[in-house]
Amino acid sequence: MRTSQQRITLVKLAEDLGVSRATVSNAYNHPDQLSKALRARILQRAEELGFAGPDPAGRQLRGARVGAVGVLVDQGLSYAFSDPTAVRFLDGLAREVQLDGFGLLVHAASDGEDDLRRIRDASVDAWVIQSLPDESLAVAAARARGKPMVVLDQPALDGVPLVSIDDFAGAVLAANHLIELGHRRIAVLTMPLLPDGRQGMADAHRQAAIAYRVMRERLGGVRSAMVAAGLDWDQISVLECASNDPDAGALAAQTLLESHRPPTALLALSDQIALGALRGAQEADVHVPDQLSVIGFDDSPLAQHAYPPLTTVAQPIRTRGQALGSALRALLRGEEVDSPEPYDVSLVVRSSTSTPW
Repeated sequence: MRTSQQRITLVKLAEDLGVSRATVSNAYNHPDQLSKALRARILQRAEELGFAGPDPAGRQLRGARVGAVGVLVDQGLSYAFSDPTAVRFLDGLAREVQLDGFGLLVHAASDGEDDLRRIRDASVDAWVIQSLPDESLAVAAARARGKPMVVLDQPALDGVPLVSIDDFAGAVLAANHLIELGHRRIAVLTMPLLPDGRQGMADAHRQAAIAYRVMRERLGGVRSAMVAAGLDWDQISVLECASNDPDAGALAAQTLLESHRPPTALLALSDQIALGALRGAQEADVHVPDQLSVIGFDDSPLAQHAYPPLTTVAQPIRTRGQALGSALRALLRGEEVDSPEPYDVSLVVRSSTSTPW
């Protein structure tokens, strides 16, 4: 009888059954090529011996490199290729990992069973986690693969290198800029606080339950600056966007501008939301910056080309992608890698902010 120290491989299972390795592989990967009876016999014996199935790639069964780095993204595949900040990050990452012959394989990272199955079956050498929430089942599925892993922004995981920025300090910069201009009626537009697709005002309970490290830091920085300036945080409107895109930002801006006491400034915790807020203000016939100031966060490629050009907090997006790729290459060489210090951010003042009218 097999001991717990023995590892059942595809080869050993084939020998036990008296069939070829290709036949066992077909039972998992090409069931149409076997009779139902033969496949059932193979799967039953595999279960008895504790064989969970072949790794998705034959080369990985032999311990060889696949040449692919899996990237898990939170808002679906289209986000990775349409969001300017995400595109710039992926460009930096790709430039670095291709030095060792790797390509990128982008995966949606919801907690749905289809996405989890794809993650469990993905033929990759390593994982990049791109801004996923705490307690993500997708992250757990990727970690269970036992492959090198690095994280961009979130979540913070024990033993996994994290490449981040000083989100708290950046949010303080943004809030202080508006306060120094004289604004007191400031509303905050956030990215999702929880992965439930909700859009609307975020009360104290929801703010306390934030599932994204970046939003905890950015909203915490805004709150710290406003409280230090003597503002009552309980009187500050915090509107959570359902997704990090301009449409959600436009809707949020319109909601706030239609309120009985509209803000004189909108502090958006991402450029995508801020760009939407500019559009929402325009559609509401509110002039920026004469009647409303808008500030963003990221300094995405579109920020300087917005109308008016967007004041924002700049972060080194492409540089962080390259740093993350460099850390991943080191892990794949078997080296130990520590998380680098968070990257500094800076305020970029353009034309979307001014003194309140």
